[in-house]
Amino acid sequence: MFDHRVAIVTGASAGIGLSVARKLAALGCRVALVARTRGKLDSVVLALGADKAVALPLDVGDLPALERLPGQVVERFGRLDYVVNNAGLHHRGTFMERTPAELAQMVAVNLAAPIVLTRAAVPFLKKGAAVVNVASLAGFVPVRGAATYGGAKAGLRAFSFAAAEELAPLGIRVCTVSPGPVDTDFFSDELRKVAPITFSQPISSPDEVANAVLHCLGCGEREIAIPWFSGKIATLGYLSPRLLRMLRPMMERIGTKRKAEFAARKGLL
Repeated sequence: MFDHRVAIVTGASAGIGLSVARKLAALGCRVALVARTRGKLDSVVLALGADKAVALPLDVGDLPALERLPGQVVERFGRLDYVVNNAGLHHRGTFMERTPAELAQMVAVNLAAPIVLTRAAVPFLKKGAAVVNVASLAGFVPVRGAATYGGAKAGLRAFSFAAAEELAPLGIRVCTVSPGPVDTDFFSDELRKVAPITFSQPISSPDEVANAVLHCLGCGEREIAIPWFSGKIATLGYLSPRLLRMLRPMMERIGTKRKAEFAARKGLL
C-alpha cells in the first residue's frame, strides 16, 4: 500500500513525526521530512537512507514557505500521496502568562499551518491520497493552562471534519488522530507546567500514535482517539461540561500522583 508512495511529514525530527517517518520508510514510502533544525533532519535521513528520505528544514509557522513545500516535494519525487500534519507547539501556562506573539505563534503552528499545507497539497494529490492531522484530546475538553493550545487543536479537528467532506468528491481522505499525553520531549520539557489532570489518563508512546496515523493513511478512518478509553472520557466531558467539572477534582488527585511518579521515573524531579 505504501510502497513507492510519497509523504510529507511535519515535525519529523523527533517524537511522533520521527516514528511516522520511520514506519513509512520501512514500508517503502519516500518521505519528505519537515522540521526547523537541519542537523536533526540530516541525522534522520542518514538513518533512513537518502533514497527513502529528504530533509526540508522549515518552520511551519512560515506560511508562505509552507505553501511552496508540496511543489518542491513533487519536483523532487515526482508525486505526492500523503500529508501528515504533525508539527505542534505548546507554550504552557495560562494564556495571560504568554505574550500576544507567543499566542499567535501557537495558533499559526497548530492550526494555520495544517490548513495552509493541506490547501497547498490538494492540487498535487490524486484519488486515494490522504491527509492526517495530529490533533489532541485537549481539543475535546478545556484544560487549565492550555486554553490557546486546546482552542487551536479544537479548530484543527473542526477543519479536518469539514475538509473531509469538501475533498471527498476528489477521492482525497482527511483524517484526524487525537492523542492524549504522549511520552515525548514536547510533553516532558516543561513538565512543571503540565496540568495534573493530563496525567489522569494513560500516557501513549510515539509509536502507538504513529500506528494510528498509518492506519488512517491506509483506511481513511475519520478520527482515532488515543487511548481509546481516554477518547470516550474526553467525548463525555465535551458533551457534559457539568459532569467534567464534577469529576475534575478526582481526576486531578489521580493526575497529581501519576505526575510525580512520571517525573521520578524520568529523573525530572
